[in-house]
Amino acid sequence: MKIAIVQFPGSNCDHDCKHAIGQILGAKVQYVWHRSDKLTGFDAVVIPGGFSYGDYLRPGSIARFSPVMKEVARFVTKGGVVLGICNGFQILTEAGILPGALMRNKSLKFVCKDTWLKVGTTECFLTSDVEMGKVLRIPIAHMEGRYIVDDYTLEQLNNENRVIFRYCDKKGGIAEDANPNGSIENIAGIISEGRNVVGMMPHPERVCEESLGGTDGVLLLTSMLEATKIY
Repeated sequence: MKIAIVQFPGSNCDHDCKHAIGQILGAKVQYVWHRSDKLTGFDAVVIPGGFSYGDYLRPGSIARFSPVMKEVARFVTKGGVVLGICNGFQILTEAGILPGALMRNKSLKFVCKDTWLKVGTTECFLTSDVEMGKVLRIPIAHMEGRYIVDDYTLEQLNNENRVIFRYCDKKGGIAEDANPNGSIENIAGIISEGRNVVGMMPHPERVCEESLGGTDGVLLLTSMLEATKIY
């Protein structure tokens, strides 16, 4: 199994992803520079967090034009598994690979803290090995994490069971005060119509070791690696 981690100018979670997936979980990982136009030989692609191109114009709006994103789109069309984390989620929405947009947090402030997430579906490569409704503790770190989408698409996401995470309280309650950024319906992550592309704002790669505060991220990344074998 071989996982590609895409690097843009301004990526800063690429090394975290490589450490979590490669060193902790033991998968083969390779960086792919944003100017690359090839993703051959990879079983899955991770687009990590950071500030691609300094978040100029808006997060992900320049990165979407990088040569590698054309190849990511082709990879997706062929059924390839793609995980976008934080800025990666922003890039996937800007590229039109995932619906909706990530806007400035409701507080208008950068938010960096642990959040509680409730698993909304196990029909997803990232949660297929996780108990439905399980509450996970995963950190966030973003300024533009408020997920918005039009009413029609929101209805589709709900009807097709494509909301994989919602921000919640410690007991799993979905409430406004558990929403760190103002995302519509507390949405923290979604999956594509083809169920092979996930975008999420929280950072599972940052909670893969007890010394860093927890291992809930291992559940998700292990699920991805196991599911990738059958895609």
